[in-house]
Amino acid sequence: MTDTSADTWTVAGRTFRSRLIVGTGKYKDFEQNAAAVEASGAEIVTVAVRRVNISDPKAPMLTDFIDPKKITYLPNTAGCFNAEEAIRTLRLAREAGGWDLVKLEVLGEARTLYPDMRETLKATEVLAAEGFKPMVYCADDPIAAKQLEEAGAVAIMPLGAPIGSGLGIQNRVMIRLIVEGASVPVLVDAGVGTASDASVAMELGCEGVLMNTAIAEARDPIRMARAMRLAVEAGRDAYLAGRMPTRRYADPSSPLAGLI
Repeated sequence: MTDTSADTWTVAGRTFRSRLIVGTGKYKDFEQNAAAVEASGAEIVTVAVRRVNISDPKAPMLTDFIDPKKITYLPNTAGCFNAEEAIRTLRLAREAGGWDLVKLEVLGEARTLYPDMRETLKATEVLAAEGFKPMVYCADDPIAAKQLEEAGAVAIMPLGAPIGSGLGIQNRVMIRLIVEGASVPVLVDAGVGTASDASVAMELGCEGVLMNTAIAEARDPIRMARAMRLAVEAGRDAYLAGRMPTRRYADPSSPLAGLI
């Protein structure tokens, strides 16, 4: 048996065991969020800088429930619709908490929350030049993914489906092409709805999966967090094992020759 504890992944020089990244939005409260993180086994959580209190000690703080000394915080630019907003948000995050490993997302419109790739590329170039290490949410486009990598992205994060939709991975071909062409980690970001979606992402060769709504809006978020952890592990094992070839016709498990 392969020692799965040795199957780690690295981004921007930091090594992690868990390949599941979870968000910190939409939960009933911080207690439920913390319990879900623990059940998921995640070592990284994303934090929407514009929506979560990370600097006012007089108000409830996420850091009181999820210890930043044990869990890596990944500030993100959720709610930003141009490069300037995203860059300013992450500069504030670095001032508040010293973070340089960040998640960049620049949205094109509120209806689909699809990424604006022109603004995303612009922001990536500026942030990388300023010493940030951006993990970048992007379209499932292998050409755009390569451009982001060349601009300084330390991880490529193509959407599986629109944010919060729960539709699962809609274009496996493009995700696989992005994985095959990348020299930095590729993680599916957005669209996961249930455990099987997470497994598919891992079976395609992704280094990991990021999700929020799929756990936070489940009837039992803690149980779903545990299911997602197991699904990511199973999908990764399946990828490493190498699946059987697909065939158009049946192939008997027992040989037909030598029958009595």
